[in-house]
Amino acid sequence: MLSILDRYFLRELAQTVAATAIVLLAIMSGISFAHVLQQVANGSFPASVMFQVLGLNMLDGLTTLLPLSAFLGVLLALGRMWRESEMHVLASSGMGAGGLLRPMIILAASVALLVGLVSLWLGPWAARTSDQLVAAANRSVIAAGLDAGRFTELPGKGGIIFVDQLSRDGSTLGSTFIATERAGKDNVPHIKLVTGKHGQLYQETDGSGRFLALWNGFQYDIPLGADNWRKMQYERNDASLSNVQSDNDEEDPAHSLTTLALLRVDNPDARAEFAWRTIAPAMTLVLLALALPLSRQSPREPRFGRLLLAVLAFYLYYLLMALCRGQLIKGHWHHSAPMWFLSLIVFGVAAWMFRSQYVERKPRRAGA
Repeated sequence: MLSILDRYFLRELAQTVAATAIVLLAIMSGISFAHVLQQVANGSFPASVMFQVLGLNMLDGLTTLLPLSAFLGVLLALGRMWRESEMHVLASSGMGAGGLLRPMIILAASVALLVGLVSLWLGPWAARTSDQLVAAANRSVIAAGLDAGRFTELPGKGGIIFVDQLSRDGSTLGSTFIATERAGKDNVPHIKLVTGKHGQLYQETDGSGRFLALWNGFQYDIPLGADNWRKMQYERNDASLSNVQSDNDEEDPAHSLTTLALLRVDNPDARAEFAWRTIAPAMTLVLLALALPLSRQSPREPRFGRLLLAVLAFYLYYLLMALCRGQLIKGHWHHSAPMWFLSLIVFGVAAWMFRSQYVERKPRRAGA
């Protein structure tokens, strides 16, 4: 049964953590939106799925955002209580370290459980769904910027294309007209016209190139300023559309695998991804343990002095964990023991700081 004091601490901590998460989520959404716009401009996927991809990327990023939100939220909530001497009043009334630990343990367990759910299931599901959504969109001519009933600039080809109708999924075309300009062997500009009664979009086996297969039409080659134009009737004629551009630097096949599938894959990328997913809840507990001693400050201290120190501590801890993950990816390490050992060290330092600040210092009684 929670006491009134426990419920008060939980309410203050939870509200501040939620507010911090909302602010960080807004910042993250702006950064992610700019990144998604760049990917659309590069041709990685069409604008029609831009907002779906953005939402899925936001879900995937919660693995990092939630621990940071909890860490900063606890710092801000307890820091306010210390600055306003609220904690001093509670300590003078006999509240010991246990009065603060009980609500912190409940909050830490709840956030760690949520982070574990995101890192082990929701994040990989979002990444996998995003990849499937982009792949399905790139199989459609709509992804190449085409639309039925109007002339459209041929992507990357310096020409125009017109289709009178499109199937619902954008893979089958009705009557099609394509006009492009190129330089001939005699350096004279040539206009190439291609018509077809119907067409079909297909991709290369690796999914990078998009092509239109046109059937039962004519192809005209007309040199400008000359009368030696040529006409050819064909049964099938293929035309190239813009290629699908991939972000090679960001591709991580292991990231979209389910957690159970990672256990069946024996390579450095899979081991690093599995280690990162399983260590995420533990990182949350370590950060919240570190937030307790770092949040204690006197009213005379600078308001954001401890907050800056805490952010530097978070950055250093996260950087060291990322370096450990890099060693796993490179194959230099074959297990995640160093990551757990580092987390235990940071947790031990946080526990020592908490004991020296909250336990070993006896609360001063009123009138002493």
